[in-house]
Amino acid sequence: QVQLVESGGGLVQAGESLRLSCAASETISNFWHWAWFRQAPGKQREVVATLTNRGPTRYGDSVKGRATISREPAENTVSLQMNSLKPEDTAVYYCAARKGRIVLSAVTEAQSYDYWGQGTQVTVSS
Repeated sequence: QVQLVESGGGLVQAGESLRLSCAASETISNFWHWAWFRQAPGKQREVVATLTNRGPTRYGDSVKGRATISREPAENTVSLQMNSLKPEDTAVYYCAARKGRIVLSAVTEAQSYDYWGQGTQVTVSS
């Protein structure tokens, strides 16, 4: 059974940076698509970033220019670097993965992903 475990969340001040990591129970190359989503209290889950094998990365409008998703093969993790954090970035951040290939138009949809982590809390104070 695939397990994804996020780490790296915490409490930071506005303007600071965080690096979230998602560790997988099997090699990350087994997955065609990776993504980070987030969900704030009372809000719908939204895409933060997606990464596709031999394909483009995509970012949510609210984080463009401030976020970078990447594979770390040596660590068998997928990371999300978030810079210039804002209070509105406060949310639970989830790592998600999918083994099968899908069309790029679907990679920002939460229902496209088969495997999810338990989430890590990011809180940004003003």
